[in-house]
Amino acid sequence: MAPFILSTDSGCDLTKKLAKDNHIEILPMTYSIDETYYTDTMDSNDLAIFYQKMTEGSVPKTASVSIGAYIDHFKKIAKNGLPILHLTLGSGLSGTYSNGLQAVEMLKNEGFENEIILIDSNCASLGYGLMVLEAAKMRDEGKSAEEVAKYIDDIKFGVSPYFTTPDLTYLYRGGRVSKTSMVIAHALGIRPILNLDHEGRLGVCDKVRGERQCWDKMAQHINSMVVNPAAQTLYVSHSLTPDLAKKLAEHLKEKVGFKDICYTEIGTIVGAHTGPGLVAVFFHGKERTGSYAK
Repeated sequence: MAPFILSTDSGCDLTKKLAKDNHIEILPMTYSIDETYYTDTMDSNDLAIFYQKMTEGSVPKTASVSIGAYIDHFKKIAKNGLPILHLTLGSGLSGTYSNGLQAVEMLKNEGFENEIILIDSNCASLGYGLMVLEAAKMRDEGKSAEEVAKYIDDIKFGVSPYFTTPDLTYLYRGGRVSKTSMVIAHALGIRPILNLDHEGRLGVCDKVRGERQCWDKMAQHINSMVVNPAAQTLYVSHSLTPDLAKKLAEHLKEKVGFKDICYTEIGTIVGAHTGPGLVAVFFHGKERTGSYAK
């Protein structure tokens, strides 16, 4: 088995099967909805109920992984003195990485036996899910935790995400677009294309009228960023839109030339801010640039 323990949080939007098959330890994140707190189960049935509540008007809230939750998680998965390599949701979107650093320092001061390498993914959803899958493959090939950590740090700013949705209601609730923009977009059929900047913050990079035009524009953006698509998988995650996700992914595979496609669902942590209807795609490309800082 592996020379180290591989771990991440549930915001990575991997399926439970992918995590289990690749021996990836998952730190569950939490959210609240209708003033009740829940643990992210990564279960499709629970996810359907979650999105149904959002369509009925509920506004979920998420929280960073607490220092205590980190400490409990690392103690639970530690074994045989093996190093632990843990990837977190990007620090541009959450305080989860910062809390993890504090937890690691506290464990070190306690004399915790296992070395812990914490990596800020600077990404979201399946963007760092794909990094974890690649880390698992390298682990199984015998690479050390330090070698894998260096690889992730070298490539993470080149993992490019693009998101789109026909419904801006949830982006408006999350403060990503104004009410005026939402009303106009719905009236005219305008779809936003969002991505992450260099620091991992989410913002609108383009606005296109109509579904097909949106997909073509996404293909243009991706072609300008992608590196050697014929040798890589296009990772696609969606929130209750499997048919739409498949149509978009096949369109991008044809227009860009990806080797194959991997599908998952957008979980509660990212979905709380984007709502149902979102499709997100992730791939290896040139380093992200620019900033959405206000």
